[in-house]
Amino acid sequence: MSKIIRRVIAIIPAVIAQLLWMLLVLGWLAPWAGLIGLLLSVFSIIYVLYIISNRNESTYKTLWLLVILGLPVFGTILYFCFGNKKTARPLQKKLEKGRSLLPEDRPDPAALAEVEAESPRLAQTFRYVEKKTGFSTRPCADTAYYPLGEDLFAQMLSDLETAEKFIFAEYFIVENGKMWDSMVEIMARKAAQGVDVRVMYDDLGSISTYSAHNLQQLRNKGIQCVRFNPLVFIKGTLNYRDHRKMLIIDGRVAFSGGVNLADEYINAVVKHGHWKDIGFRLTGEPVQNYTRMFAQFWNAFSSNAIPREKLAPVRAPAPEPGKGCVLSYYDAPLYDDAVSNNLYVELLGQATRYAWFYTPYLMLGDSLMDAFVRAAQRGVDVRIIMPGVPDKALVYRMSRSYYQPLLAAGVKIYEYTPGFVHAKGCVIDDIVGTVGTVNLDYRSLFLHFENNALFYKAPLLADLKTDFASTQAKCRERTLDNIGMSFWKWIVDGVLRIFAPLC
Repeated sequence: MSKIIRRVIAIIPAVIAQLLWMLLVLGWLAPWAGLIGLLLSVFSIIYVLYIISNRNESTYKTLWLLVILGLPVFGTILYFCFGNKKTARPLQKKLEKGRSLLPEDRPDPAALAEVEAESPRLAQTFRYVEKKTGFSTRPCADTAYYPLGEDLFAQMLSDLETAEKFIFAEYFIVENGKMWDSMVEIMARKAAQGVDVRVMYDDLGSISTYSAHNLQQLRNKGIQCVRFNPLVFIKGTLNYRDHRKMLIIDGRVAFSGGVNLADEYINAVVKHGHWKDIGFRLTGEPVQNYTRMFAQFWNAFSSNAIPREKLAPVRAPAPEPGKGCVLSYYDAPLYDDAVSNNLYVELLGQATRYAWFYTPYLMLGDSLMDAFVRAAQRGVDVRIIMPGVPDKALVYRMSRSYYQPLLAAGVKIYEYTPGFVHAKGCVIDDIVGTVGTVNLDYRSLFLHFENNALFYKAPLLADLKTDFASTQAKCRERTLDNIGMSFWKWIVDGVLRIFAPLC
């Protein structure tokens, strides 16, 4: 609720400006109302042309066009503050500074050799992501897949106990409870032993779960802690949140996936039925990408930069053949392209047999919607698993507004009846897939900082496929016959889809 209140507060200045402007026009400026209306129309047209010329999703453009043309003052102020990527420049400068403090990355030129030999088209997709994000494909060593948050958590505690040099943790949500308290107990003990322990969390993501007092308690235990993009006051960077999730230990082990550091993610408390989440553990050379991701953000928001020597790659045994490769990267609203959105368009376009997706939210831009539709129409077995119990009623209803066109094209949609699905991932044709923090919604695909891992022929993919099939057995299938389509529902769905980019 507090997050919603913050978003409402953020638009109050624009609402006040629009109301004051209307009062002025109706009162003091009434004699010049015609001229003022003409000037506003001209400015609105200029803004409309500017928005149309941008390389944004058409649905996102449509929303802003409606707002600006309907309420010129209100809409222009909102767009200038929150809809325009130029408002992210302060964050971009900080992150560029953070990247400049990193040691030179040394990619493995042979990491993509197998992909290029077996699937040149897929290799192009990997190269695209590398070019846009600056992260390299690495040969897989040991990978482990975890079908539930509690399984992942148990291994995280075990590995934390082995830390000797550093522990880096970065999460969207941190909340006191069994999960976080158990981790803090180990991290505080390790910090007392001289291990460098650093924690970063998103200030808005944890605004209702982790206070300034909690942060100070952490620092008192010897654990360094910073907030990402602090909400000191309402500003244009409010929309750009750190939705990433990663734990790195000594540069030799990394964890990621959908699991935040709160008890519902490990089913220690029940909020929305059984909580279904997924994650993974990497060792060896692929850990370098996560160490660099964390270090860049930490150095951007902390005055105590991580020493370069701690970021040197850890020597790892040569990977065994047959374990595939992984490209771990972070996505950002600062990029010219929506990398994860385009990645999923690419993967769906190359699928030939099946493409199975986990996502808690389903709000697709036109390009990704078309990719799902085209894949299903040409005979690919496209499936999406969604929650059966919502965590946010309005977002859940918006997600369902996308069902009809997908189902009509042949996409199969399943809802997890025991509870809430927070998993984010996909597996395609047994050869490629992703696990990370990226939801199939506007915030993840266009506005948030996210991290994702793109796997090729890693054993983890077989485990992901098995888990998907097992989870699907606990779902009910949604069809055109049981979603209850009517004229009025069609109207409501259309309106909801217009405003989906705001949720």
